[in-house]
Amino acid sequence: MTKRFSELLEELAVHARKAEDATAAAEKEGREKIAARQQEAYAATKNAIEKVEQKVKSAGDSASRDLSTVKAKIAADLIALKEGVAHAAHEIDTKRAQARADRLQWEADFAIDYAIASVEQAGLAALGAVLARAEAAKQAAR
Repeated sequence: MTKRFSELLEELAVHARKAEDATAAAEKEGREKIAARQQEAYAATKNAIEKVEQKVKSAGDSASRDLSTVKAKIAADLIALKEGVAHAAHEIDTKRAQARADRLQWEADFAIDYAIASVEQAGLAALGAVLARAEAAKQAAR
């Protein structure tokens, strides 16, 4: 059975709170603990992306016109995730490290903004689905 929209939004809030808590704690921790948190976040991110990828695959021909865009975004996210980990292992120069930190800060800001936009879009889609179900029920009652 499909989860209710309120349950899905609560799950999203839990993930957002976890990311917020981990980031706040990392700002106070040493490099080793931060690296461990990053590995945990990497695993969680990979699992979340794979979950979305499975949903996209299961949608098949009934998927919306934006499915190819979503697939491309998922593939790009996985590649970027893998490249980021590989790149971090080779980072030694201080200037390059600072530039990388600045780039990652921008990427984090962008990802958060994108997530907010996605949440807004999900809310709109959920309301549309609820309205469509209500209209279908009204039509069926006639």
